Amino acid sequence: MSVDQATVRRIAHLARIKVSDEDVPHLQEELNAILNFVEELASVDVDGVEPMTSVMPMPMKKRRDEVTEGSIAKDIVANAPASEDHFFVVPKVVE
Repeated sequence: MSVDQATVRRIAHLARIKVSDEDVPHLQEELNAILNFVEELASVDVDGVEPMTSVMPMPMKKRRDEVTEGSIAKDIVANAPASEDHFFVVPKVVE
């Protein structure tokens, strides 16, 4: 798969990133390199390989499941620029 300059501009638009015209070719090369690496990884046979969290086998640290102090929504949204009924108010970005 190869990314063209129109696709780079579309990705930048979707990500809400301003990209100048002189940066588009460089980003195109970067995205193509990433996609080539992903294709290379897809060719590796991983049948029978267990998922790991580390190169050294170790149990995952888990926190204890215990009830903590709740009902602190007022404190959580205290520094928010806008809140309503203990929820953050954010601008609508999807129509």
